[in-house]
Amino acid sequence: MNSKETKKIAAQDKIPSIQKFIYGLGAFVNNLLGAAIGGMLIVLNLGLGMNPALVGLLGALPRLTDALTDPLMGYISDHSKTKWGRRRPYIFFGAIAAGIVFALLWQVPRDQSESFYFWFFLIGSVVFYLAYTVFATPWVALGYELTPDYHERTSLMAVQNFMGQIAWLTAPWFLWFMQSDLLFDDMIEGAGWLAIIIGAFTICVGILPAIFLKEPLSKSAVDKQINSDDNEVASAPKVKKEEFPVGIGDFFKGFLATIKFKPFLRLCAATFLVFNGFMMVSSFQTYVIIYYVFGGDQALGAEYAGWSGTVSAISTFCVIFIVTKLSASLGKRRAFYTVTGISMLGYALKWVCYNPDYPLLLLLPPVLIAFGLGGLFTLMGSMVADVCDFDELKTHERREGMFGSIYWWVVKLGMAVALAAGGILLNVTGFDVALGGEQTADTIFLMRLFDVVIPIVTSAIAIWMLKGYPITEEKAHEVRQELEARKQR
Repeated sequence: MNSKETKKIAAQDKIPSIQKFIYGLGAFVNNLLGAAIGGMLIVLNLGLGMNPALVGLLGALPRLTDALTDPLMGYISDHSKTKWGRRRPYIFFGAIAAGIVFALLWQVPRDQSESFYFWFFLIGSVVFYLAYTVFATPWVALGYELTPDYHERTSLMAVQNFMGQIAWLTAPWFLWFMQSDLLFDDMIEGAGWLAIIIGAFTICVGILPAIFLKEPLSKSAVDKQINSDDNEVASAPKVKKEEFPVGIGDFFKGFLATIKFKPFLRLCAATFLVFNGFMMVSSFQTYVIIYYVFGGDQALGAEYAGWSGTVSAISTFCVIFIVTKLSASLGKRRAFYTVTGISMLGYALKWVCYNPDYPLLLLLPPVLIAFGLGGLFTLMGSMVADVCDFDELKTHERREGMFGSIYWWVVKLGMAVALAAGGILLNVTGFDVALGGEQTADTIFLMRLFDVVIPIVTSAIAIWMLKGYPITEEKAHEVRQELEARKQR
């Protein structure tokens, strides 16, 4: 077949637009929860006066548990057999649990010690992330099963990526909402009501994929697995399939094989660096805007920070389409170099555009910075899919679930490390919330310096990491041909 011909999608493989939309709602809920739990932590410092380093730890420590729970949840979901499917029960009850726990987490008792607040939020956050994992991991897996067609899967992922970005349009306004004098007595009360709204939305919308989507491949996949298991053990000593140690052995075998695959590790490292650099200064820049650009005016600073985030989200929508074109013309790796370089220019512009005399200029850098994350999550998903093919060629196994869970754990790890490091860096600058707009000149300088330099350095290292990535367009085509030929033998 001519390489320029487009394979027509079979009617039975097409996903109706309404089902793509419903799956995309899961992306909106997923991103909204991720943005909320990170963005609302600033309340612990500005509202409760907690040490920024402790606030950073509260953002980091619960996410480290995902190193085990994410792959384990994927494994459990893969091996579940219910009349409702392997994914949908977890999505349904996970959304309800995550919504309830998140709402309760921010009903903060008043007049308690810093130690009490630390343990209150640490324990509550761990419980929340467990519920979050029960929802999110099977939801991601469900997307792989909605159609067997390669191009229709791409269409589905484009819809969910686009809808997931909508969450970032609302997230920048959380701080403005929580400290609104017209609505609440203080920021703590505002956080409590915002958490209730987000929790209720999570429950009402998060259960929709479980209710209205089907798992067209799940039954046949389970039947095939059962038949395969029966054939394999026919001549072996009889062992109960539900015996737990067998599952544990399979889990760790697949886990270790995945984390040893070098092309995949390069993608994980590049993602960690780009995302970590962005997240480390994402809350940091709010302090720069409030205390440098607006001299400590929290209300005005929060409003402009909200507009900056909105501009960034809108720009990311556009970037998704631009990156797709760049990838087709330059290849995925060179497209990554290009968009990451543009984002580095955006970070550098902060030094000039964060100007107390011209505050509107701070809306310019987000337009360029959006190329970083917009390009990252448009390109990396496609590159991980190429890695799965390359891995199959070498191992004769398909491990999309394990690759996906580990990759997204790296993203979460980047957020955890960034939140912890951000709090430490804020302490290093000498920032004192009690001083308000009277921060020292050295503090303001270090805040601005970290805000600009750190993401530039991490992005540059990410570009260097991908120089050794071996899967070019030509190599991916060769791998695909060999896999197809193997199926015919």
